[in-house]
Amino acid sequence: MSTMLFVNLPVRDLPAAMAYYKALGFDHNPQFTDETAACIVISDSIFVMLLTHDKFKQFSSAPIPDPMLQTQALYALSCDSRAAVDAIAEAGLTAGGRETRDAQDYGFMFSRAIADVDGHVWEYVWMDMSQMPPA
Repeated sequence: MSTMLFVNLPVRDLPAAMAYYKALGFDHNPQFTDETAACIVISDSIFVMLLTHDKFKQFSSAPIPDPMLQTQALYALSCDSRAAVDAIAEAGLTAGGRETRDAQDYGFMFSRAIADVDGHVWEYVWMDMSQMPPA
């Protein structure tokens, strides 16, 4: 079995968070979705578990920071092209997300950072390693 990644995110409004990720083109796995959690399928090996605050607290006794005010982490997701970066970023903005910084264009790499409806920041990145400057 290949390694899978499950990113667990606390959310204030589960239906709103699910709608946001659906607007980005991601589906959910109903086997792992109920009124307290939703499993968002990014790929065959990457999943985002959206958890209500009460559910999240079952896994961690540490306080839940407010991602609108504090950075918990930055999640980077690779895209197949520069156009794909723009497409998913624009879908996120249309669905209620916000751009957290200007797009970064290094020629060989292009990225945009979009906060979801809860403030969790996702960086969408395209890289052309053949164009990367020599070290």
